[in-house]
Amino acid sequence: MKLWKGKSCLHTFVGHTDTVRGLAFMPDLGILSASHDGSIRLWAISGESLMEMVGHTSIVYSVHSHSSGLVVSASEDCSTKIWKDGICVQSIEHPGCVWDAKFLENGDIVTACSDGLIRVWTTHQDYVADPQELESYAAKLSQYKSSRKRVGGLKLEELPGLDALQIPGTADGQTKVVREGDNGVAYAWNARQQIWDKIGEVVDGPDDGMKRPVLNGVEYDYVFDVDIGDSEPVRKLPYNRSDNVYATADKWLLDEGLPLSYRQQIVEFILQNTGQRDFTLDTSFRDPYTGSGAYVPGEASKNSASISSKPTYKHIPKKGMLAFDVAQFDGILKKILEFNNALLTDQETKTLSLTEPETSRLNAIVKTLKDTSHYHSTKFTDADITLLIKMLNTWPASMLFPVIDVLRLTILHMNGASLLYRHLKNDNEWFMHLIKKATSPPASPANLLTSVRAVVNLFKDSSFHNLLLEHRSEIIDVYASCYSGANKNVQLSFATLLLNYAVLLIENKDEDGQTQVLSAALEIAEDEKVDVDSKYRALVAIGSLMLGGLVKQIALDLDVASIAASAKASKDTKIAEVGADIELLSK
Repeated sequence: MKLWKGKSCLHTFVGHTDTVRGLAFMPDLGILSASHDGSIRLWAISGESLMEMVGHTSIVYSVHSHSSGLVVSASEDCSTKIWKDGICVQSIEHPGCVWDAKFLENGDIVTACSDGLIRVWTTHQDYVADPQELESYAAKLSQYKSSRKRVGGLKLEELPGLDALQIPGTADGQTKVVREGDNGVAYAWNARQQIWDKIGEVVDGPDDGMKRPVLNGVEYDYVFDVDIGDSEPVRKLPYNRSDNVYATADKWLLDEGLPLSYRQQIVEFILQNTGQRDFTLDTSFRDPYTGSGAYVPGEASKNSASISSKPTYKHIPKKGMLAFDVAQFDGILKKILEFNNALLTDQETKTLSLTEPETSRLNAIVKTLKDTSHYHSTKFTDADITLLIKMLNTWPASMLFPVIDVLRLTILHMNGASLLYRHLKNDNEWFMHLIKKATSPPASPANLLTSVRAVVNLFKDSSFHNLLLEHRSEIIDVYASCYSGANKNVQLSFATLLLNYAVLLIENKDEDGQTQVLSAALEIAEDEKVDVDSKYRALVAIGSLMLGGLVKQIALDLDVASIAASAKASKDTKIAEVGADIELLSK
């Protein structure tokens, strides 16, 4: 997703893993998006993902919000879902794919279904349909669900009725499954008594009960994602095992407007991904447009085109920013109050302690941060941020870490980040002063950890990106100097800082910055004592910079190939895989 003003792209919204199908404004909060990945997201206008709503099992076609704060979504999974604060509070089943859902001003919901009908759903008893109409709808819904139900891999509606038991069996023990109401029931032929003995209700096996994928309102055995490459969007390829694989390939290529010379690649792709190993390839095909024959493995290809000639990587490039959002809120507050009491009882530091109103305000701040499910709607005041900055500026370095932790979490709060940005915009020197204060020797591990994680979290809001770019060199240098003697958690946080910087500097095409990050990441990657997670993030930063940045040749000159080879030989799977990615890039 991109936000535009005129011809200028203001923000890129990164998070969905598939096509974004629908958008809607949510007043005072941001933008809602519905995606083929089955999720709904709420975004700040600044580009930050505030909330993800997960519950649909297929494509989400549309999303809409109401002034009450409720959100409604429509999906290919034949349901409309109503959401409150990111939680699904109701799911309304439909007899078909739901193409669209919208709120009316009074809070009622109108839906458009693939059965050709528009329906209005209400909570007002005066508007509810009469019992006969409700009964008719329930019957239609039941009939539709029965038509989709599968028993032992077969559609329930395709099973014969009880009259099939009037036909004698042909051998003792022969089984037959018939439809009884909404169930499939198995019978066995008793040759001695010449009757069908009831065995029992058929229960789906592990695979039979799996929900079949749906595309454009139709169920298939498979729906594949096909990457054509060359910046083309991912295409959806539906397939049923009962279909002729060549006919499927031909129809799909024609529907997608792709060359029929791709035919054999598509056929082999389908066969490979459906486990059909004993399939005889058709070598008699002639492209009606070019006259060329089918590609046969082992033969030279004639006029064949690769679906994607671009190499694929498992772990690079990194997209989006990482953050540290886990916290022990009660422990943080307890430690701050403990330190405050120490300041209060010491005559020399008594003036630095919090007053009772300030203590109450601090409690309210932590309470707001603790309620993470309402980050999109809760508010801070300017006085809240002023109090935090005052404590960060005046409290002794030895007592800073729990206050920095509150700052770290405030950065992730939409309104808190906005207020903090205003203060930084007017005077960002206090933030750099805080970093120096927290990292000045002998820096405590707690100060190092909380401060670097606070910096990492700044990347989540694009408002802070200019600050991070402006002070990039000194921020990286100060934490790099503390890295060697730091504990595992600090090392991981520093590696995360480098990874976030790599993403930002690639976006800004900053070669000097990329070079600095590359150098620091290479040091971590070469360190045999560093933990797996830190090394992994450093390697991803290196690979991302080589792939999307301007420093590939510099990395090669610094012998990144040997680092890649060493990583590839690692016993840790993800280290080995990203090592293979970098090795492929180095060729």
